[in-house]
Amino acid sequence: MLKCQSMNRSANAASLPRKSRKAVMNFAHAGAVFFRGFLDHPRMVASVIPSSRSTINALLDRVDWDECRLFVEYGPGVGTFSSAILDRLPPDGTYLAIDTNPRFIDYLKQAIHDPRFRPVFGSAADVETFVRAAGHEKADYILSGLPFSALTEEQGGSIVDASYDVLRDGGAFLTYQFRATARQLTAQRFGKVETGVALFNVPPCLLTWGYKLPRS
Repeated sequence: MLKCQSMNRSANAASLPRKSRKAVMNFAHAGAVFFRGFLDHPRMVASVIPSSRSTINALLDRVDWDECRLFVEYGPGVGTFSSAILDRLPPDGTYLAIDTNPRFIDYLKQAIHDPRFRPVFGSAADVETFVRAAGHEKADYILSGLPFSALTEEQGGSIVDASYDVLRDGGAFLTYQFRATARQLTAQRFGKVETGVALFNVPPCLLTWGYKLPRS
């Protein structure tokens, strides 16, 4: 039965135009890598289902892309947000993607060919080191998909503190989570916090934007 289903899927894919067939195969490959990454580190991948397009747009639509020269993402996975970020990022911008899963980093290096994109293997707590290595002093925006509820309070606090320190004044720390942990940590550190809910995500998730206010 499984063999028959596999043959049917192959036949259906083969009947599509070449570009559509390639898109289907790429999507399937990304899904397989994402699921294997979840199996590798289930505590560090928030869901086996990537974020929805409505969640991506809700988070990124508040970014002032004209003023963005360095966009950082923690936990990019297989690049669920990547194409949307690169579509919006200015030609002279840099997109730094940091992940602790080497499987995801290897996949991103093979899948995305854009000179603005820099996938990095490492911890979000070391973001300042990676930002400096990329030739920048400060980041404009940081997006995090890390499951803060799976981290210790010390680990989560260290990541939020490091994010605050490396952001420029007026920059923002963006999170999407299934629990309120990241929202609470953001509110403890950032001067201005806005929140929302992505109801059409599976499951629905909490959205938070923490803004670093200029010092008076």
